[in-house]
Formats: sequence, structure tokens, C-alpha cells
Amino acid sequence: MNTKNLIGVESLESKYGPMAVGLFLKAIRESDDISQVDFAKKLKISRANLCDLEKERKLVSPERAAKFARILKVPELALIRLSLQDLLRAAHLNYQVQLKGA
Repeated sequence: MNTKNLIGVESLESKYGPMAVGLFLKAIRESDDISQVDFAKKLKISRANLCDLEKERKLVSPERAAKFARILKVPELALIRLSLQDLLRAAHLNYQVQLKGA
């Protein structure tokens, strides 16, 4: 996986607006030119589920975000933060999530 070429989440958000886990997953998949079927297999989910995540029809729990981060070898903190931010946005709560490791 060519995730070395990915820009940080903060840079993506400043350029495109609020980032979500699904959009982040889609960016990784498309940057590596991987089909949804193959990427879903890598994440151990169905293609339909990946499609729902990418289109933000479903949200990712913080636990699942951490699992995806480990599989993709990206910082867990970044995906967990996006997951929590997605949940707050869906609840129409205007808060900004900031995390640091314990």
C-alpha cells in the first residue's frame, strides 16, 4: 500500500472540508488504484459495506476505526478521531475532537 504519499488528515480537511472515515478510506483506496472488492477483502468487510462507508451512509465505531488503521498501517489516533468526529456530526453536535494517547 502506497500510503506514504497520503497527505495528513489536517491538510485534507483544510483543502476539502471536514474529513470522514469513509472519505479517508476512499482516498487510500483510490490513491493505490485498488478496486472496492479487493480493498473490502483487505479490510475484512463486504464490498457493499465499504461502499456504504465511502458514501457516508454508515459510520465507523472507534473500535472498528482502530482495526482499519492497524490493517492499513496508518496512525490509529487519526482514524479514531475521525470516527468520533463523524459520530458527533451525525448527532448534530458542533464540537471538535482532539485526542492524544494515554
